[in-house]
Amino acid sequence: MYEVEVKFPADHGRLRRRLDELDAVHEATVEQRDTYYDAPHRSFAETDEALRIRRVRRDGTTDARIAYKGPLVDEASKTREEVETGVEDGETMAAVLDRLGFSAVATVEKRRAVYALDGYAVVLDAVEGLGEFVEVERESADVAATREGAFDLCRELGLDPDDQIRASYLELLLGE
Repeated sequence: MYEVEVKFPADHGRLRRRLDELDAVHEATVEQRDTYYDAPHRSFAETDEALRIRRVRRDGTTDARIAYKGPLVDEASKTREEVETGVEDGETMAAVLDRLGFSAVATVEKRRAVYALDGYAVVLDAVEGLGEFVEVERESADVAATREGAFDLCRELGLDPDDQIRASYLELLLGE
């Protein structure tokens, strides 16, 4: 399965008004802390891969997930294979990775408001140290059709697909 995603720097106030006009459904607001790792046997920065532990805080509870993200597969969006699963304890998972020789590279912290619209997630991210962004995303096996649908939705939101950025928050924080 692929995560088809387009991302833009964004003015959240303007986007919230437009999401209201389009009757988007606000699903959740969460705080996320993503710790990214590098492998002892290859550089994920060089292979365009990522391994992260995500801690999500919502309503006073924290859940953890681990995800592998493959290299970008599409030149017109930020689409990549994503394999993700829950872990019972993020700190224990971090200790496992440490014992295996994986090293923490950086942590990305953000507040995320998630909306549902036309089968896509529209996510307003306030990223510490970077500012405000919006992502339009959906998981799909049909990358081309899903990407074009995301582009259409972006236009409805007043965003030009040509203005998207393909760098991850990690890359932006590290200045890559």
